[in-house]
Formats: sequence, structure tokens, C-alpha cells
Amino acid sequence: MFKILGVDHIGIAVEDLKEVGSFYTEALGLPNNGEETVAEQKVTTTFHPTPNGSEIELLIGTAPDSPITKYIEKNGEGIQHVALRVDNIENAIADLMAKGVRMIDEKPRIGAGGAKIAFLHPKATKGVLLEICEHEDR
Repeated sequence: MFKILGVDHIGIAVEDLKEVGSFYTEALGLPNNGEETVAEQKVTTTFHPTPNGSEIELLIGTAPDSPITKYIEKNGEGIQHVALRVDNIENAIADLMAKGVRMIDEKPRIGAGGAKIAFLHPKATKGVLLEICEHEDR
């Protein structure tokens, strides 16, 4: 068994981190927790925390074959995924798979900020790319 602890973040695919990031910092007043490149996923991200603890994650692809680059080519900029924070990602994956939920990741991998992450297949969620994540420090 596992518990959903809340919405961790909403991932938004963008073509220009600085331009879009300035909207979140200047127009909305959300801080920017800095830029991070996750080479394994071919992405650079920035996180903009909200007062309730959830965040807006801006993502830009770092290579032509990056999932974010491909997403933007197909769909344009916009919401790419929703991430739910869980109390135990290994239990969550096992429980979801036992319930027949199709997973992209059958084992956790490391994402931005060192979080353990796994994605559910959009065909299992009616077209929504859902990420589950666990943070060691939260």
C-alpha cells in the first residue's frame, strides 16, 4: 500500500526557460529555485514553489531526441505532466502494477532534485502523463 501525499508539481514544456520563468517570478511572484540539467533525461528544469508546497516545473529539452523536445514538436508548449507525491514509491509502483496499471517505469529512477520518480503510461490514465515521486527530504 501507499499514500498520495498531494500534488508535488505540474510540469510545463517550454521553448525558453528564461522568458517563461520570468513570467512566474515577475508576474506571479513565485521564486525560482535555480536551474538543473538532468542529463539522463535530456532536460533542463527550473522549479517555482507555491505557498502550499506544490511547484511549477518548467522543462526544456537539451537534445533533439529529448522527450520534452518531441512533446513540443507534437503538441506545442504547455502542461506536459502532473506529478503526485507518494510516501513510498517502490510500494506505489508495486501496488499500481498489481492493479494492472500500465507503467512506463517499473522501477524508480532519479529525477530533478534527486527525487525518485516513475511515470504511469498515459494510456492507463486517459491521456494524462502522471508522474509519481518521492523526496527523501520531505
